[in-house]
Amino acid sequence: MAGVDSFVGTGLLLGTYTPRLDEKGRLILPAKFRARLAAGLVMTRGQERCLFLMPMDEFSRMYEQVRQAPVTSRQARDYLRVLLSGASDEVPDKQGRVSIPPVLREYAGLDRDVAVIGAGTRVEIWDRTAWEAYLAEQESAYSDTAEQIFPDLAF
Repeated sequence: MAGVDSFVGTGLLLGTYTPRLDEKGRLILPAKFRARLAAGLVMTRGQERCLFLMPMDEFSRMYEQVRQAPVTSRQARDYLRVLLSGASDEVPDKQGRVSIPPVLREYAGLDRDVAVIGAGTRVEIWDRTAWEAYLAEQESAYSDTAEQIFPDLAF
């Protein structure tokens, strides 16, 4: 079985960070995420009023999966419209900063204090208060959820 270091070395995005947006709506990416996102990323609406930041290759992979749905599927069309209409492709500057467009800041309710969450293949940006409330609500069901989703997972 591979060790944690070799698993993380594959570009897995992990952890929680609490930076602040500057007065121009820019976010300094956590140092541990910069290498994976340096070549470019796509920022778009996520679920639960957060933002998704995905490396360009991950966004392309996800888009191809969604694109496979038949054009006759109203759900697929609706999902793509919401996903792509708010999408912004960005390249971090030399300080590791990315600009969050006003429409996305408004969608996620972002002001100054944010939580930046590594979610495996993507990064999520939350209003810090909203993240803390969400996490508090979800932590109480965390153990039960693990048993339901992964019945054969042994720790």
